[in-house]
Amino acid sequence: MKLSIQMTVNGKEYRLSVDAHKTLLDILREDLDLTGAKRGCDSGDCGACSVIMNGKLVNACLVLAGEADRSNVLSIEGLNNDTKLHPIQQAFIDHGAIQCGFCTPGMILAAKALLDVNLEPTDEEARLAISGNLCRCTGYSKIIEAIRSVKDYM
Repeated sequence: MKLSIQMTVNGKEYRLSVDAHKTLLDILREDLDLTGAKRGCDSGDCGACSVIMNGKLVNACLVLAGEADRSNVLSIEGLNNDTKLHPIQQAFIDHGAIQCGFCTPGMILAAKALLDVNLEPTDEEARLAISGNLCRCTGYSKIIEAIRSVKDYM
């Protein structure tokens, strides 16, 4: 069964006809060719597919196409302005918070969701914000440092 949906992704409006069983992750990757959100566990446990939908961090693998209708989605591709990295992205680079990069888009968007409401988080608040995002390459300390330093980049 096909659904007609409309959504705004990274500031651009889309009208799509998609299979009802598709997830937001499928739509982003397959229909819109936005591959920053990664398919990891496909069960909402790893956070590799994290995006911000209607102002909230969500696992795109758990959002069905119908739930995404009339939503406003920010993926990692919409974070910078084509000429300059977002301060969160720059902080992650400067603090060595990027290893293989598989989890990085989700981590950055989890950090953005936190920093949108609290520009000076404590270590504990930063840890809690990224607790739904798994990274196999790092011990998280550099990620926490990067998140806490973003205010210095703004």
